[in-house]
Amino acid sequence: MKSFALTDKGAVRSDNQDSFIIEKVVSKDSTIFALCDGMGGAKAGGLASQISNNAFVSYIYAKLTSRVNKPLDYKKILTEACIEANGVSFEYSKFDEAYNGMGTTIVGGVIKGNGIGYIINVGDSRAYHISKRNDSITQITKDHSLVEELLEFGAITKEQARVHPQRNVITRALGSEEIVEPDYYEVNLHSGDFLLLCSDGLSNIVSDLEMLEYSKEYPDPELLCQSLMRKALNRGARDNVTVLAVMK
Repeated sequence: MKSFALTDKGAVRSDNQDSFIIEKVVSKDSTIFALCDGMGGAKAGGLASQISNNAFVSYIYAKLTSRVNKPLDYKKILTEACIEANGVSFEYSKFDEAYNGMGTTIVGGVIKGNGIGYIINVGDSRAYHISKRNDSITQITKDHSLVEELLEFGAITKEQARVHPQRNVITRALGSEEIVEPDYYEVNLHSGDFLLLCSDGLSNIVSDLEMLEYSKEYPDPELLCQSLMRKALNRGARDNVTVLAVMK
């Protein structure tokens, strides 16, 4: 497995509230990955992103490296990690008025050396599966957003969703409520496939098909991340942009 990630404040914002972590667990031939996109003001959003990300990855790492010899239930581990991250962020939000209303998206999980991946998400940061042999890109996660709900009801089209004035309004986030419900997914990567994670700073400005085309032109995690970041920045990236790629 090869992996790489990049984050940038974008062309307009003065601060970066996105964060990412990639943590290899050699003993389990696995990689833990997570991407967060904070909200709630410079101080609060950035803090929510960082502490939630750290709590999520630390919880999973502890479970994967535990000496207790029993089968790993990845859905349970990831769900509990999400609950832990939410709890940490929610407690901070009550600590100081400056943190009121803070929260963060999260998309992350574990991918094993054999290509089997376990993913969880809250909010509108996304995970994609780019298949080399099928020459396709599939959005694995489902956005927890107002626009996604409008799409489901047939009130707007996908084309309208990309430019909708409320496309950044999310309906779930870590830290904003005492209890949060994440969604869980599994994926199976084959040789040459990518698992691509990104914040909405990328997905709002670079289309899925463009991501697929770039993966064929740059079949390497580092080169792919760099090329997608350049594309977003060249288009004026009005939001923070983060992209994380894992390749089998």
